[in-house]
Amino acid sequence: MYDYLIVGSGLFGSVFAHEAKEAGKTCLVVERRSHLGGNVYCEEKEGIHIHKYGAHIFHTSFREVWEYVNRFVEFNHYVNSPVANYKGELYNLPFNMNTFSKLWGVVTPKEAQERIAGQRLAVKGEPKNLEEQAISLVGTDIYQKLIKGYTEKQWGRDCRELPAFIIKRLPVRYTFDNNYFNDRYQGIPIGGYNRLIEALLEGIEVRLGVDFNEHRGELSALAEKIVYTGAIDAYFDNSLGRLEYRGLRFETERLEEENHQGVAVMNFTEREIPYTRSIEHKHFEFGTQPVTYVTKEYPADWRPGEEAYYPVNDARNQALYERYAAMAAEEKNVIFGGRLAEYKYYDMDDVVLSALQTVRKEMGAGL
Repeated sequence: MYDYLIVGSGLFGSVFAHEAKEAGKTCLVVERRSHLGGNVYCEEKEGIHIHKYGAHIFHTSFREVWEYVNRFVEFNHYVNSPVANYKGELYNLPFNMNTFSKLWGVVTPKEAQERIAGQRLAVKGEPKNLEEQAISLVGTDIYQKLIKGYTEKQWGRDCRELPAFIIKRLPVRYTFDNNYFNDRYQGIPIGGYNRLIEALLEGIEVRLGVDFNEHRGELSALAEKIVYTGAIDAYFDNSLGRLEYRGLRFETERLEEENHQGVAVMNFTEREIPYTRSIEHKHFEFGTQPVTYVTKEYPADWRPGEEAYYPVNDARNQALYERYAAMAAEEKNVIFGGRLAEYKYYDMDDVVLSALQTVRKEMGAGL
């Protein structure tokens, strides 16, 4: 009999398992996929670590989280500075003075502020949809070139059909700073994310290719408590209905080039190009290999049985999740955690912090 059966070997499950083991508890981790790590899993080819499920850039302002992950693997100094490609025109992200200078030929922050302020006036009153919300934040030019097409591809519908709350804020910087994140700490694990997960799970029994929801009875009998990181609606057999997600599809190509696009992440913001991003993985670790691997990321309608990426946190789905969360609160000896179990878009540092807080509370150590 184990103390904990941990369902899922992503960041939440792996951090919980490690800390529980350190506290003297016995753990069994079961993973539905054929590999560890959930969506941070990397596939190595010719010395290049390919982010199998999309670009994962670790960034945080929590010093505790940064020091924690660096205990297991050294992180490099990669800084995320993506480039937006609109019909062959290249713009720096996030929206900053480099972007505004390219768009309008402005030189000073004052000129850029005046240009945006004037364009915001196109929206009168409270924004009624995502299009109006975006224009009210950054004006019409940035919206049309750098937001509209990308967002419509991401969500599979017109921006005027999307609720305003999806874009609560858009980063606008009146400096020449292309660092996408404001967080103090940022980087990529040297050698890929697999090294982090493997270090967290060292000495812990793991069973791959095991779907908890298909073998719940026999697996639940193996442990005193369950830590569940899978989809919350699946845990309850979708008894109240299915939660919605957006899916992703990836196409990875090997190219006989040393450097294909000069940046790790390039966003394609025009609606006519079906993919949202092109990821050249070697740049995450400053690779100098003679070949490169580039992944195109296509948004897709999600269907049951496929990997779920982005929760559709509209009013209907959020209300449904709250009903499932109420059911989860009544479950004895089951801990629900992570993005699928909490139906929440989590950054990686938030997942690590949440797992640490959960396991400390569980072990009685407090925060």
